[in-house]
Formats: sequence, C-alpha cells, structure tokens
Amino acid sequence: MTAKRVAIIGAGPSGLAQLRAFQSARQNGEDIPKIVCFEKQDDWGGLWNYTWRTGLDIHGEPVHSSMYRYLWSNGPKEGLEFADYSFEEHFGKQIASYPPRAVLFDYIEGRVKKADVRDWIRFNTPVRNVRYNAADGTFIVTAHDHLKDSTYEETFDHVICASGHFSTPNVPYYEGFEDFNGRILHAHDFRDAREFEGKDLLILGASYSAEDIGSQCWKYGAKSITTSYRSAPMGFDWPDNWDEVPGLVKVDGNTAYFKDGTSRHVDAIILCTGYKHFFNFLPDDLRLKTSNRLAAADLYKGVVFVNNPKMFYLGMQDQWFTFNMFDAQAWWVRDAIMGKIEIPSDINTLKADVADRIAREDAAVGDKGAIQYQGDYVQELIAETDYPSFDVQGACEAFFAWKNHKKEAIMEFRNKSYKSVITGTMAPAHHTPWNEALDDSLESYLQDDVLSKTA
Repeated sequence: MTAKRVAIIGAGPSGLAQLRAFQSARQNGEDIPKIVCFEKQDDWGGLWNYTWRTGLDIHGEPVHSSMYRYLWSNGPKEGLEFADYSFEEHFGKQIASYPPRAVLFDYIEGRVKKADVRDWIRFNTPVRNVRYNAADGTFIVTAHDHLKDSTYEETFDHVICASGHFSTPNVPYYEGFEDFNGRILHAHDFRDAREFEGKDLLILGASYSAEDIGSQCWKYGAKSITTSYRSAPMGFDWPDNWDEVPGLVKVDGNTAYFKDGTSRHVDAIILCTGYKHFFNFLPDDLRLKTSNRLAAADLYKGVVFVNNPKMFYLGMQDQWFTFNMFDAQAWWVRDAIMGKIEIPSDINTLKADVADRIAREDAAVGDKGAIQYQGDYVQELIAETDYPSFDVQGACEAFFAWKNHKKEAIMEFRNKSYKSVITGTMAPAHHTPWNEALDDSLESYLQDDVLSKTA
C-alpha cells in the first residue's frame, strides 16, 4: 500500500512541532507518511527567524517575520517549555525565566536539529495554491521554487496549514495620516527601538504589542510614550514619561488629537493594531475565516477544518500557551492522519464541538479564566496521544503569577523567576535587570557569572 503524502505549509513553531510529531512516531518504529514541508523563508523558525528587512524579501515576497531586534519573551518560559526537550537539556543548565529573542530561537532550533528533520523542508518555496479534488479525495498543491524560479504541482492526501496568523498586519486609517510629518509604521515593520531614542512616540493599541514595543522604546531612550486605546487602557503603573489616552481622532502635522479633547506633539506613530488570518494561497472552500480568539471558528478540536476534515490548521488560536500547545495539536493531528484517532464523519458533530468550545470561551471570566480555558484545551489533546505528560496546571499557575507580577511592576516583571514544570528546577535570576540589559545577545545572556566576576 502506498504511504500517505502530507503537505505542511510553514516551518515556524507550529510546522516544526508537526515535523517533530511525525519524527517521534518514526523514532518509535512506526511507519509514517511521506512528509513535505513548504517554507517560503530561507530558514526555519517562522516569526522567530529574525530579519532586518521589512516590506518585501529578496524574492519579492511579503516579509513574514514581525520579530524585532530587542524582543524578550513577554511571558515566562515555564509556560511554553517543550515537554520532550527542556531548557536545561538544551543549554546544559537552567536559565532565567524571560529569555530574549536569540535565546528562544536557539532553543526552538535545538530540538529540531536533534530530531534531524531539516531534509523534510523545502526552503524558499512558498505555496501559491491548494485545491481539493473531490473525485479522488486528494489535494493538489502548487508551489514556487524561488531558487529555480519555477512553479510545480504535487498531490497530497492531507494538508496541514501552519503558516501562522501574526504576519499580515491590520492597518487602520485616521484623518491626517497622509500629511503626518513623521514616520507611521505597523508593529509588523518595527525592528529597532533605538530608532525612536529621544522621540515623542504615539502607539495605537492596548494589547501585548503596544505594551511590549512601548516598553522596548522606553528602555532604549524614547523621550515620551503615549498609548491610545479604543475600549480600555492597559492600566499598568507606567513610568512618568508614559501616558494612556482614549482613541485617536486625527493628526494634523505633528499634533495628535484624542477623544478626550487632549492633544500632543508626536514624532512617530506605531500601529499595534493586530493581525489578520490571511491565507491568499487557499480557495474559499479550504480557507479558515476566523477572528483572533481562543476558540477559532470552524476547527473541530481546534485543528480539523470542519468543511473538509482532511485539512488541518495549527496554531490559529489566540495564545497564552504557545510551543507546548502547538505540540499538543501536532501530536493529535499526526495520530488522526495515521488512523489512531477517529474524526467523526458527521459534519454536525464537528460543528457542535466548535460551538461548544466557543460557548466555553465566552463563559470564561477574565484573563485567569482564559488561561485556564486554554490550559484545559492543551490537557485535553495530550491526554489523547503519547505526547509526554507534563504539569499543565503548573504552567497555568506560572501564567497567573506572571499576570500579577505585571500589575505590581510592569517594567520589572521580567526579573521574576518560576519553576520549570518539566524538570522541577527553579529558574535563576538573570545577571542583569531587564531594563539595564541592553545587550541581549545569546552570548551575553548566558554569562551567568558576569556579576561575580565584576563584584
């Protein structure tokens, strides 16, 4: 019997989780499908594959990564740790709880290097189109090999879309933008906080991007920061040069006007206004259409596309959990494809599952309820596969503590430490407080003896 063929779109954290899931089965002596992973960038890592480029890449493709140079994890690593590959295994020691970008990328890469799955990925190869052939139940994938500058088609039994949903920016318009005497950019194109040193900065948005990009710009010397919210302020105890104001009305020259009647001078505007689920390579009958929420529309078990259960989506939810949730999804999808988990054939059953998940999300109260909701989801999936069990509730508790630490001191929460739910080891304090750690390279971060040498 010919082995199934599975196409994975994207080699970011979700796609890499799927590769690791199939590799795990093969390692256990199981026969696995033929796997082909299509990645439009020249390396793996998805958003974590940092590039200085914005706009278009070297091939004329829209730049995928929204990663910026000085990003640090905005949640404790203890909530995202791989159950089968701890931070201690990778680095040979426990590290502090809030790693910067380069450290997290190194960790992500370490696991897939160990799994030896790079040969399953076709880099510089974006997917242009996917269509379903109902006659024989297969998918025809059209891909473009940039290195050969040629387009080709291949047939697959299943398609797993793991292309992410934090790449295509949602860009609003406000009166006066076209005449603004400064720079306007979306968070997707933000790369280096030092660009805004000495500047009066306006940030539109009141969620994680606004909080974090504002914090980075404060850290690297912005003169002032104003964040403008539509519904409610973030409400943290901000530094003296940071204010929150109601929604922007318009800009005139370098003056921004707000709904409370106030105005202020601004040199630059950063739009932290979110992202779109955008799959222009998929036709209507295969394309997921959902808002950014914990219970994504039309996905049974959060992964199976109800309108065609041979099509899967990974990582399409709004996220508290990240890497370990992608793992839980990937192991479940693997087992469904390999026939170890049965997907109901009745579409009404699939839709009822979606409706139930949406109702339970709607009933969750506050951030704590949302965190618990997603933790329960992760626990549900791993209970149905052989993904290594871990203390999911312990990860939830780390997230609860993280939220409290942010309320206590928004510019100091990254100095806190938590216990690994994989190894049980307490993270050490980082050698330098976050606001003073201007060099966030891998080498600098891992120098845990810096203070003892200089004391």
